[in-house]
Amino acid sequence: MHVLVAHGASGKAISMQSHVDGLEDRGIAATAIDLPLRKAELAVPAYRERVETAPVPPRQLVISGQSYGGRVASLLAAEEASACAGLICFSYPLHRPGQPDWDARSSHWPAIGVPVLFLSGESDPFARLDLLRRAVDEHLPSATLVTYPGVGHSLKSVLDDALDRVVAFVREIEG
Repeated sequence: MHVLVAHGASGKAISMQSHVDGLEDRGIAATAIDLPLRKAELAVPAYRERVETAPVPPRQLVISGQSYGGRVASLLAAEEASACAGLICFSYPLHRPGQPDWDARSSHWPAIGVPVLFLSGESDPFARLDLLRRAVDEHLPSATLVTYPGVGHSLKSVLDDALDRVVAFVREIEG
């Protein structure tokens, strides 16, 4: 398996290097990718291009991203069931801070036909925990949701555990 990792709205591929290095240290091939910074729906074609040029076929590819990058990856997974073997969302941006309208950013989830792993801080202002649990329960009940108490939108403080969980998720997909 190979994992593509997209950055958040304030990052670039290089900002995801710790994820790539951590996965490779754990025996999982990974590549950080750049996405254009625009409305998530408009960035899906750029992610699709990266999938098409990935070093492995889609059945051996897991797409992922931090915040904005995870949202773009989820939109791609919903649009094209054959684009990947799995989806990982680091700190999924379920809603804007203080604006708990979560349906707009999760309504596409039922169309996702691959295994999904969400990793989120319980103090993330972009994903109130009660709303995130509700969205997962309603739209992706087979997804795995891992949360971290006292952690906000960045998972840096728990990155080792998060990457261990990513490895277990990828190994499970591999069968």
